[in-house]
Amino acid sequence: MAPPSRRAYRWSPMSTDAAITLLICDDHPVVRDGLRGMFALDAGFEVLGEAGDGVEGVDLAQRLDPDVVLMDLRMPGGGGVAAIAELTRRGLRSKVLVLTTYDTDSDTLPAIEAGATGYLLKDAPREELFTAVRAAAAGRTVLSPAIASRLVSAVRTPAVPAGEPLSGREREVLELVAKGTSNREIARALFISEATVKTHLTHIYGKLGAKDRAAAVAVAYDRKILG
Repeated sequence: MAPPSRRAYRWSPMSTDAAITLLICDDHPVVRDGLRGMFALDAGFEVLGEAGDGVEGVDLAQRLDPDVVLMDLRMPGGGGVAAIAELTRRGLRSKVLVLTTYDTDSDTLPAIEAGATGYLLKDAPREELFTAVRAAAAGRTVLSPAIASRLVSAVRTPAVPAGEPLSGREREVLELVAKGTSNREIARALFISEATVKTHLTHIYGKLGAKDRAAAVAVAYDRKILG
């Protein structure tokens, strides 16, 4: 008998050929239960199974051949990015829609580069999630508005050479980041927009050779930029 985190469901008479089939891959049972219950309310979807980590997800995707795999990213026992890369390597037809709470560049870009068709945050409304699943099943790229905005900003923002000194404003932003201040709070404190804060962070990451906020702060302390 399969453990609770690794379920494959039998076909039921209520299933239809037109339904989009799904595999849920998330390490939190409550999240899996919530998603399964949500999709069960719409006849246009059928959940074939669920897995508690990326390794199980790849195995079930191979056996069940779902149209779409809903993939979390950070899971003990096997992360989402590695699972996406393995699904791509095996040439499975399943489309992967990342569904996670993480929206940093260090999470977003590797997942998309590994082969994810879409990237959505867990706070997305139900209808937005349903629309994203339908789009992914049809092979269309779907990104949450926040992720799309970040990617566009990254493309439009010129690369900053590593090692270049931080500007005064960038130091101010980094000091607030080191205190655990959110982008919205930084924007309010410095009387700038959140988009400008994100642009400053992009420059800071480039100059410090860091991938995210925590790494930038660590590098800044190591180089005596902070402290």
